[in-house]
Amino acid sequence: MQGIKAAAIQFTHAPGDKAFNFGRIRSFVEEAAAQGVDLLVFPEMCITGYWHVRKLSKAEIESLAEPVPAGQSTQELLALAAANNMTIGAGLIEITDAGELYNAYVVAMPDGRVACHRKIHCFISEHMKSGDAYTVFDIPQGARVGVLVCYDNNIGENVRITALQGAEILLAPHQTGGCDSPSPRCMGKIDPQLWENREQDPAAIEAEFRGPKGREWVMRWLPARAHDNGLFLVYSNGVGVDDDEVRTGNAMILDPYGDILSETWAPRDAMVVADLDPDRLDMCTGQRWLTTRRPALYGPLVERSGREKDTRSVRFARK
Repeated sequence: MQGIKAAAIQFTHAPGDKAFNFGRIRSFVEEAAAQGVDLLVFPEMCITGYWHVRKLSKAEIESLAEPVPAGQSTQELLALAAANNMTIGAGLIEITDAGELYNAYVVAMPDGRVACHRKIHCFISEHMKSGDAYTVFDIPQGARVGVLVCYDNNIGENVRITALQGAEILLAPHQTGGCDSPSPRCMGKIDPQLWENREQDPAAIEAEFRGPKGREWVMRWLPARAHDNGLFLVYSNGVGVDDDEVRTGNAMILDPYGDILSETWAPRDAMVVADLDPDRLDMCTGQRWLTTRRPALYGPLVERSGREKDTRSVRFARK
């Protein structure tokens, strides 16, 4: 891996307003280019909007969806990547030639290549399918990159397989925090009025963003994904009102030891930037652990336990 300057974005998207959302993307690309960023990571489904999609009919989702790579959004991302010599990732809804709908994450590279990850654990709509493949690829800036979208990162096996496929950097785009979770000690909703009053009382909303509904929840597990697998992790997230929930931002970049290189808890659109030093990969804990695995013992990992359930049924379970 070569030295790379990476940036993670948090921004408040407008539901269903692709023109507005792409305008924010262009603005951040310009800001990132001015700082010499090589790898720019936007949140999950930030082009189409996210949480409102759970209420849409199949036809309404289809009207938001685009093919990849032929769709307008992917082509515009490619143009931005080429113009700024930057690799850019952003989330949208993909529609295939067969009419299948996916929560997809497109990574556009300045040499004209496109990688597309289909979220493996999609639950936002019964009309959208889950992907069934891992996404690991080389970027022109000299690194091997993997993508896992939001819930995908919750499953440790997904990150481990991505690392075993050679990923040195994991892109982890999210729309999370402030969620109405069925787990009694996991997140919880944030009063939207705190967001609306953020200019008058910034301390109140920042306390929520930094507390158990935001950063404290993320810090329970996200650093372990980076540390245990010996990779850099770029965490991008929505921020602000997302239908009836408030996303907590907390965009951050972590090194292969799980240490935070750069982060924000600001209640606004923001970008965090960090230099990814390849020397940190050398002999790091997670990389060494990968070499001492004993795969012959791991057969039970691929056997059904009888407890498996569809992600959607688990995510929307009632308390």
